[in-house]
Amino acid sequence: MSAGRPWRLACLWLLLLGPSFFLLYGAANHYAAGLPPERVGNVAMAWERAIPLWPWTIVPYWSIDLLYGVSLFLCASRAELNAHAKRLLAVTLLSCLCFLLFPLRFGFERPPLDGVFGRMFDLLMGFDKPFNQAPSLHIGLLLVLWLRYWQHTPPRWLWLLHGWFALIGVSVLTTWQHHFWDVPSGFALAVLVCYLWPMPAPATPAWHSPEPGRSRRLGARYAAGAALLLALVATLGAWGWLLAWPALALGVLTLAYWRLGPAALQKHAGRRRFAARVLLWPYSLAARLVHGYFLRRLPGAEEVVEEVWLGPVSAARDARFVAVLDLAAEYDRQAPAAAAYHSQPLLDLLLPPPAQLRQAALALQQLRASHRGPLLVHCALGLTRSAVVLLAWLVLSGRASSVEQARALLRQRRQRVELSDAQCAELARQCARMEPL
Repeated sequence: MSAGRPWRLACLWLLLLGPSFFLLYGAANHYAAGLPPERVGNVAMAWERAIPLWPWTIVPYWSIDLLYGVSLFLCASRAELNAHAKRLLAVTLLSCLCFLLFPLRFGFERPPLDGVFGRMFDLLMGFDKPFNQAPSLHIGLLLVLWLRYWQHTPPRWLWLLHGWFALIGVSVLTTWQHHFWDVPSGFALAVLVCYLWPMPAPATPAWHSPEPGRSRRLGARYAAGAALLLALVATLGAWGWLLAWPALALGVLTLAYWRLGPAALQKHAGRRRFAARVLLWPYSLAARLVHGYFLRRLPGAEEVVEEVWLGPVSAARDARFVAVLDLAAEYDRQAPAAAAYHSQPLLDLLLPPPAQLRQAALALQQLRASHRGPLLVHCALGLTRSAVVLLAWLVLSGRASSVEQARALLRQRRQRVELSDAQCAELARQCARMEPL
């Protein structure tokens, strides 16, 4: 650990988080223990009786306490430490709130255990009664801790890190502390918390679409899909609750188009943050299936001007491109590691705000100036975002005198582009107000 780590702040956070955990968790446990038995149910399934009781797994189960405290001293900056501590506190607060609103009890009786492991169980039971089930606070904290340790563990030791954390996750079942559904619910809560406190915290300037009407309409489509899925959740119950996942993903897309812009997808340095990838996975899966269908009928990358190509995301894996400008907010980096790479995430089907448009055009100019050879500009399908940035670059770099001239050139070289006359007129207005590159 370097001398620059915020030790004193870490100590202060530990003094706050430790007592807060025991106070909140203990209070929720005491509350559930005092309720009439009929008020406290459980969500055990019959097959869970086949889960073995492995007393030795109390060791990894207990180890999370040590990992919790040490994690605060791993953080390399005040910003990282504050975000990590807020995640730990939020997971604890929200889990305990669920314990109060929906008190549950573990449904099986654990047989008496002896030896060292038995004494460890007795010590645990002195504080942790068989309540506080869903969402599993153990699993929620485990995910938050795993992300921090993953960030600070040398690659050669990652196998050990992932193996031990997986063992901790399994231990909540093999110590008979939790039922199965407590695990995914704890994981889901932690994903939501990590999404709300991304790390590193992005700079998120105010986002205003230059096409407000179109942005509202696109957002409304995602909102309608989310509402339909939530209605199905309420109607179906049971396994229908799984539809809350794609509903939440569509809710994030709604916020992206209505207010937050591409920052909602949390793509950083070419890769979306872990929580965003998990949260948006249903949308990502659907997008890849749809894009895969259309890509079979669309042209690949095509050269528009000398050594500048425009194409879909699938073209980014082509090793002939020495540089790649990635505009797809919904995809992680596809370009090979050897290629020069710049990511400027933009929302699909929309013109970007002037600041983002100029940044993308400037990135294209710099990539072309510093690397000799084919350069690819891509979005998802190569129809809208990449075409807009290429048109702006042609105008701002002086290779075309107007957007109309640039558009005519693009039509000659690219088989298909989807830009309306209104979008091109708005693009021309934006370029007219920008300084040349």
